[in-house]
Amino acid sequence: MNSKKYENYYVEEVLPKDHFLFASESVGEGHPDKLCDQISDAILDACLRVDPNAKVACESVAKGTQFMILGEITLNKPVNYEGIVKNLVKDAGFTGKDKGLDYRNIDVGIVIERQAPEIANAVFVKKSEEEQGAGDQGLMFGYATNEWDNVTLMPLTHYLASRLCEKLSELRRSKELAWLRPDCKSQVTVEYKRDGSKIVPLRVHSILISTQHDPGIDIDTLRREVTEKAIKTVIPEKYLDERTSFLVNPSKSFVVGGTVADAGLTGRKIIVDTYGGWAPHGGGAFSGKDPSKVDRSAAYYCRYVAKSLVHAGLCDRVLVQVSYAIGMADPLSIYVDSYGTGKGKSDTELLAIVKRSFDFRPGEIIKELDLKLSLIHICRCRRSTLCRSRWSPYH
Repeated sequence: MNSKKYENYYVEEVLPKDHFLFASESVGEGHPDKLCDQISDAILDACLRVDPNAKVACESVAKGTQFMILGEITLNKPVNYEGIVKNLVKDAGFTGKDKGLDYRNIDVGIVIERQAPEIANAVFVKKSEEEQGAGDQGLMFGYATNEWDNVTLMPLTHYLASRLCEKLSELRRSKELAWLRPDCKSQVTVEYKRDGSKIVPLRVHSILISTQHDPGIDIDTLRREVTEKAIKTVIPEKYLDERTSFLVNPSKSFVVGGTVADAGLTGRKIIVDTYGGWAPHGGGAFSGKDPSKVDRSAAYYCRYVAKSLVHAGLCDRVLVQVSYAIGMADPLSIYVDSYGTGKGKSDTELLAIVKRSFDFRPGEIIKELDLKLSLIHICRCRRSTLCRSRWSPYH
């Protein structure tokens, strides 16, 4: 392989035939966009705990010490929105000016109204659970692949990038690396080989981590500790070789982070929340939405269907799409693409199996996946991107 070295990483000039590089990124709990995702889900969590039938569509936006929640929420008991926001910011690790942001000093604006009656009438009023319509139009995707394991069925790049951010959080919270701060990002690039219709991960080409830190830590110590205690404990040794590049804080100093450094907004990390770029996305975010919103529930169900097809040995990887019209229970379309990996079954036959075996009506999805309760579980493990994308219905 013809490569040239540039500083401390390699730029591949020519890859062998049928080899390719693919990258996925993730972000930590202190990233401003992910902080807003967590706030929206924390509010959803609180609403579902007091009213399992709550209708919630909550967005969050933040910059510096200014936070705002806005959207439509209908429930039968009040919740303390400001307290939820401050507790979430505290839990994320922004506990004082020495951390860059003090949850006690943030201002919370609230612009919340009830769900529009026209939407309620179209979706669920005077309808049985089975007849409940989709909360909006849209298209959702689910994806599964056994490219590297038979448990997560997640793309390797996405899994490793997400685990790196989780590991940094673990090291910070345990105080093993007490100088870490909450904001961080990761990116993992893997070299793959096409083997007929299958794709096979061969090696990790490069690992990029940018992590917020206290001002007292020198860059050499930071890079060494993150490499040894995060990267090398997360990335399986078999995927590392002498050409793997480790890029830790290429900008060197990253003291100011979170909402002080950048504005945050719910729903800007939808690729991080799904498959790291391996599958299309319909555009609808998950965070802050109750299960009547098919942006969330139908996306979970498509993942559930995709995993079921791979687990059953019918294919090695698969994409499932569904589309809906607002107020209608039955989907407008269902699509299956096995990328040519079907085991004796065409995509047409796989689609027929899906239609016979799975009920895509929103009310049935909520019942089958127990989403009125399981969404609470997802929201409560909101620090983890993998929890959002692998936990049941993703498990």
